[in-house]
Amino acid sequence: MPKSGFMAEAGLCSPGPTAAPACAALTRELGGEPAGTAARMTSWLLIEQPGSWGPDALEDVLAEALPAGRLEAARDAGLRPLLIRKPGRHALVPGAPRTVYVASGRPGHRWLERLDAADLAGLDFEAVAAGRGGHGEPVSGPLFLVCTHGSKDMCCAVFGRPVVTGLAQNHPGQVWEVSHVGGDRWAGNLLTVPDGYLHGSLAVTEAELVAKEALSGNVRLENLRGRTSAESPWSQFAEIEIRGRTGLRGLDAVLATEEEPGGDVRKVLVTGGARRYEVVVRRKPSTAAGHSRCSARVVLAAFETESVREL
Repeated sequence: MPKSGFMAEAGLCSPGPTAAPACAALTRELGGEPAGTAARMTSWLLIEQPGSWGPDALEDVLAEALPAGRLEAARDAGLRPLLIRKPGRHALVPGAPRTVYVASGRPGHRWLERLDAADLAGLDFEAVAAGRGGHGEPVSGPLFLVCTHGSKDMCCAVFGRPVVTGLAQNHPGQVWEVSHVGGDRWAGNLLTVPDGYLHGSLAVTEAELVAKEALSGNVRLENLRGRTSAESPWSQFAEIEIRGRTGLRGLDAVLATEEEPGGDVRKVLVTGGARRYEVVVRRKPSTAAGHSRCSARVVLAAFETESVREL
């Protein structure tokens, strides 16, 4: 169970002149724990884009495919657009058909649908963000999305490519490379859709264990950054704490239901099976820091559990 965890500050990963370690490697050396670091995403728009991706590839594709401002309200409501591509090297062929997925990760009502890129113009993004399906062909999930967006962040390519290659060998058709999901220092990052769980700091063998659990309808606790539809990092961390204490692994077996607004210390109410818990989670500065070749300095902020009380 996570008595303490780490939430990384933002920082891009670009090569530097020194022999310092990459930020993802340094985070592991510093003992960083990924619990409570997942970006918030309640639903997804996944657009296939073969070929190389520049740093702004996602926004470039969205600008080409959609009128300005079309996604703003849906993004504010939790819809996360991402680019995907098949593992390996595939050149962009103008006019070739491209797959688009939409999905919702809301507990108790997860769904995944596939449509054609031509359908984007008429897609009701607000409905997707609200968790309402019926936009395309239902697809049995999950999909395993591994961040390999190297031009955005070197660590994602270095640590992500072995993970996506290994997973693709065992789960053909379910594995995609994905654009930046946030948290370069937690590479390799694996997002499971529509389950909505993000794992980080994965090696190939660890990623395979995550996939094995997901295919059984469960969540692997180790290397779990959090449930992306949770309200905040505090709620993510509290859920992981209760999963660690109870051994519950089902997708919706542990859910944060309420969070007391506050500063660095927050009370989170969590259901775990038939029981309810009050978890007090504190975020505090950490002395764990060091220099990487990706950013001048990596500083980690720590989460810790102050108390757990069964209600």
